[in-house]
Amino acid sequence: MDAIALLKADHKTVETLFRKFEQAGRNARKLKRKLVDQLVRELAVHAIIEEQILYPSIRAKATALEDQVLESLEEHHVAKWLLKELENLPPEAERFDAKVKVLIENVRTHVTQEERTLFPQVRKAFSPQELRDMAEALTLAKRAAPTRPHPRAPDTPPGNLVAGAVSAVLDMGKDALRAARRKAEGLSPSPAPRAGKRARKTRGASSELPREGDGSVQDMATESSYLM
Repeated sequence: MDAIALLKADHKTVETLFRKFEQAGRNARKLKRKLVDQLVRELAVHAIIEEQILYPSIRAKATALEDQVLESLEEHHVAKWLLKELENLPPEAERFDAKVKVLIENVRTHVTQEERTLFPQVRKAFSPQELRDMAEALTLAKRAAPTRPHPRAPDTPPGNLVAGAVSAVLDMGKDALRAARRKAEGLSPSPAPRAGKRARKTRGASSELPREGDGSVQDMATESSYLM
């Protein structure tokens, strides 16, 4: 697989999520929240690997494509702000569906421009071996990429490489916290313990369940405000 095939596969994955969202019923809030969580992750990772690997490679070798790369970076910038707003927006919020619709429209326009205009020119500018090497670099970058949008972070090297590494660590903690919280929320309530001390201990543990955006996660996030 070469770089273009890899990126097109990402586009297909995102389009599948878009269609599932569009087909979901108006009141399918739980499903929509799940789909948006997946979109946030997929698009955040996809954007960062393009910004770290694809776009710098194009600018270094195919200077005639400079303007297209700059436009793509701006399109990423807009999408990341929408993703950031959707990250914790409740699905019952008045503008939740509207924000997702605008995101879908913007990303589809971006994908169309890449696949119809940019990618064919990239294939001409790079040899098959170079595109295969780039695919390997994209794959490695994907494994270490932040899983959430950081619209204030740099989007060009070397700043985005440093910011990406820090953001990835922060996002790992946030992802683990979100998974634990949602798992706890999904558990059915168990029978109350008979022993008074045990009951108090259980209530205390429940009340101390960390919430996303509180405590240690918030402390980590504020270490580098430009990453948020």
